[in-house]
Amino acid sequence: RGQAPRDPPCFRLVVMVSFTEVLCLCAVAALWGGTNPFLKKGTEGIERVEKGNIALQVIAEIKFLFLNIKYLVPFLFNQSGSLVYYLTLARTDLSLAVPVTNSLTFLFTLLTGRLLGEEIGGKNAVLGMCLTMLGVTLCVVSSVGESSHTVEH
Repeated sequence: RGQAPRDPPCFRLVVMVSFTEVLCLCAVAALWGGTNPFLKKGTEGIERVEKGNIALQVIAEIKFLFLNIKYLVPFLFNQSGSLVYYLTLARTDLSLAVPVTNSLTFLFTLLTGRLLGEEIGGKNAVLGMCLTMLGVTLCVVSSVGESSHTVEH
């Protein structure tokens, strides 16, 4: 009788699934946000593509992008993030998925841009990143807490 009560297996499963979902959403954010600066760099020069009418212009720009390895590789990584997101949404609460993914995507975009030499905005940007991380942490913690209370024992 001196043993501490153990959580039922269903409670542990909910917490583990939530952790897995959060990892998947972080991976999506890294794939999306980490590729954004590379996509921007890959489009450099597209403004020089000029054709006579709108249909030919669109075709020429698509050709420019998809024959450009500097654009195509980040695009494929970005789209793999979309696939992971789609698969994760099937088992994740939207109230968790959308804010976590969108805010962390922004964070990864800023960090990757900075690593590539882009200016991120100084102290205000760093403060914004810290507040974003705090908000994501609160969102995840409250979501895991809500999940554990909805399980029937």
